[in-house]
Amino acid sequence: MRHPAEPRAPVAAALLMILLASGGLDAAAAQSPASSGAGAAITSRYDPHEVFDPTWWKQPGTIYRSGSGQPGPEYWQNRADYSIRATLDPEGHRLDGDVVITYTNESPDSLAFLWLQMDQNRVKAGSRPLRATPAAPGQETRGYELRAVEVERNGSTSPADYVVDGTRMQVRLDRPLAPKGGALKLHVSYSFEIPAQAGRMGWTGSRNGPIYDLAQWFPRMVVYDDVRGWNTLPYLGSGEFYLDYGDIDYAVTLPWDYLVVGSGALENPEEVLTATERRRLERARGSDRTVTIVGQDEVGSPDTRPTGSGALTWRFSMKNTRDVAFAASPAFIWDAARIQLPDGGRSLAMSVYPVEEAGDSAWSRSTEYTKAAIELFSRDWYPYPWPAAINVGGPVTGMEYPGIVFDGMRTRGKGLWSLTAHELGHQWFPMLVGSDERRYAFMDEGINTFIDVYASEEFNQGEYAPKRDGEYAPGGGNPAEEILPLLQDPAAPPVLSYADAVPGRYRHPVEYFKPAFGLVLLRDRILGRERFDYAFRRYIRRWAYKHPTPQDFFRSIEDGAGEDLGWFWKEWFARNWSYDVAVTGVEYVDGDPSKGALVTLLNKDRMVFPVALRATEAGGEVIDVAVPVEAWQDGASFSAYVPSNARLQSVTADPGRVLPDSDRSNNGWKASGAD
Repeated sequence: MRHPAEPRAPVAAALLMILLASGGLDAAAAQSPASSGAGAAITSRYDPHEVFDPTWWKQPGTIYRSGSGQPGPEYWQNRADYSIRATLDPEGHRLDGDVVITYTNESPDSLAFLWLQMDQNRVKAGSRPLRATPAAPGQETRGYELRAVEVERNGSTSPADYVVDGTRMQVRLDRPLAPKGGALKLHVSYSFEIPAQAGRMGWTGSRNGPIYDLAQWFPRMVVYDDVRGWNTLPYLGSGEFYLDYGDIDYAVTLPWDYLVVGSGALENPEEVLTATERRRLERARGSDRTVTIVGQDEVGSPDTRPTGSGALTWRFSMKNTRDVAFAASPAFIWDAARIQLPDGGRSLAMSVYPVEEAGDSAWSRSTEYTKAAIELFSRDWYPYPWPAAINVGGPVTGMEYPGIVFDGMRTRGKGLWSLTAHELGHQWFPMLVGSDERRYAFMDEGINTFIDVYASEEFNQGEYAPKRDGEYAPGGGNPAEEILPLLQDPAAPPVLSYADAVPGRYRHPVEYFKPAFGLVLLRDRILGRERFDYAFRRYIRRWAYKHPTPQDFFRSIEDGAGEDLGWFWKEWFARNWSYDVAVTGVEYVDGDPSKGALVTLLNKDRMVFPVALRATEAGGEVIDVAVPVEAWQDGASFSAYVPSNARLQSVTADPGRVLPDSDRSNNGWKASGAD
């Protein structure tokens, strides 16, 4: 029964909706009058049952992962603690190490074997990863060279039964590791040749000596979880990492003239730093301005080191982390400033880089950028948890590890800000929220690019805003329009693809740009900032130092925002559909402009969004109408009521051009004779 005040839909639109709802007209063949009213046919590919599908990902929650998107009452994850002693030999570009891994099985399963990640074998000559994704010329090495692998239980150590397959090593136990608290120690002695600029780690030369960016530098445990058991996808180079949390203590011995910066806290500054450097470092802890620790004119001077010969051992520790990395060189300028956190805590922003890359247009602003990025992300989302955030200007151009990032010494200007902010954003995704990067790259790259958008908007009153770079709207224009070629490309994979299964030409569009822009739409156009931000912050708190899946992310946002977003997750993340909404006609209620108008919209393509309508009356008054997404649940056509009091001059769908509409030529209607 129609309420007396409810406007009547135009006959054509009402008939169309009845036919669609009854199945008498297929959505793909739906027709509606053209915007001119001439009756031209406009077809639609839209199927509401395909978009509003209640079954496609809504599996029941479990005792480990709740249906609300939070860890379940019996959520568990295993723990890996590491004690590492390593020696860096610059003459031979080699690292020799001994690691003791204390592995605790918190799962309900007995484990008959363990798996370790052997990432240096990615560039081992003849290895499976190298055959699958060849390295650049000159990067091939012998991979990990193992001297010993041993298992220790109850103080007794014995040689391990192990098999190495590419970037993975299986250790077969003589008796299973007990569930719910069983622990043992693995001792691994190893060495490897450090490749030159091998993507995520390596070394290069500089005016004052070599620079080493060291990562994937020790065998690490493969994650065993409640979703898949052992996550043994090989490291092929594109897909990144998935790691358990624990405490890591590590010591690096190398020549006396090398400066070392690493994840976590330096534990023996009195042994490796001069009194002058320690005083300057203490001053930096209380300064919002960059303080020089080792200046340009001091690089290479024996006065900057506590000894003038032999070797020094640098000791670091990091709590509750999934990994550690470090950089070392005799060529580093070093500066620092304090980071002020919203919970009252403090951390330290630091940068190291060679003298040839100094200057305000280059790396001399790095610590300023590091401080700003960490403070913005901490204020907006979750306080930074570690004692330092370090930006390294070395051979690796853009790679992140807990507490330290490698950002390419030749990067400068806006590019250095963008790279610094992005890599430091990874301290939240995935260093804090520990997702599986190898399977779900969007959970670190895309979500991180999303938070970068807003940090760049604010940094230094918009000095480098808006974010327009290789990660987001690389053409420098409207992201809603720049994303269209991807949405219209039938060969483009969906966001929910394994990282190594995304071809190189699609990597940044699919893993960075599309998920980031989708979350911008979700925050700014679908939920609104207040609801989204509340839900997003709860997601971070729920999954800090844990292992969420995409489903956990989707459910947690829905739970915190109070919105069923299954249609959005499906069309944007699981499919590569396109979007096109058209204004197909305007009629006045009872033919009387003073009673308002009915604007007929047609959803022509497979994707759906809430629609903003802007109507302008002949006298110039503007009326904005929000059409919710539920308008599209029962068909491809919808008639939206506009509470006008006079004849309309024009109507425009998406007047702000914020939606990725593939054909804006049909987004408007103009009255006959209107300009």
